[in-house]
Amino acid sequence: MNKTLRYSATTVTILFTVLFIIGSVQCAHARRFKAYVKYVIDGDTIVIANGEKIRYLGINAPEIPHKDKKGQPFGWKATNFNKKLVLHKWVTIDTRGAGRDQYGRILAFVFLPNGTLENLLLVKKGLAYCYLNNRTPYIRQFIRAQRMAMRRHKGIWSLPIKKLVPYYIGDRRSMRFHRPSCKYGRHISRRHKIIFHTAWQAYWYGYFPCKKCNPTGNQ
Repeated sequence: MNKTLRYSATTVTILFTVLFIIGSVQCAHARRFKAYVKYVIDGDTIVIANGEKIRYLGINAPEIPHKDKKGQPFGWKATNFNKKLVLHKWVTIDTRGAGRDQYGRILAFVFLPNGTLENLLLVKKGLAYCYLNNRTPYIRQFIRAQRMAMRRHKGIWSLPIKKLVPYYIGDRRSMRFHRPSCKYGRHISRRHKIIFHTAWQAYWYGYFPCKKCNPTGNQ
């Protein structure tokens, strides 16, 4: 290897080491920082240059096949759309103090180079559901975007939603809806309880199905 190539390789190594260190410090201390996307896991999760996993805040994209689990409709479409927009690009990560999820992933809003909020764009395209609580920033924008996608039957909203029970119980605090038999639904106080006649109605108001009782049968 000649000296020029050797020096070039060394320069690249140093550059990525510096980026890794800067990214690590930023992730540890900053609420908002720039990051380079080196890998896209699925429709709502990416990996940045320092190895941290970023889970998009406020949304839930359909799953792709994983180990012994089957994928969900539009899972690959959401993943490929996400790749097209963020892979090998610099984005802005805004954690809003949300912390990490149970898997250690940083919860954040991801802004594209042109300033577009990627989380919100996935909802507008019908490639993700709202996954909110009543303290989520941009909550009105997310619900409005989901209603627009629902009206136009875009993406996941082009699929039929099963009605497995006569009604559903929603929790105004967590913004989750449950089967009437769900133990979590039964423990909701009268003050925070809301009844939905269909799952479509629950989604319309920005509620998300409980992952324990699976009220729509689609998880």
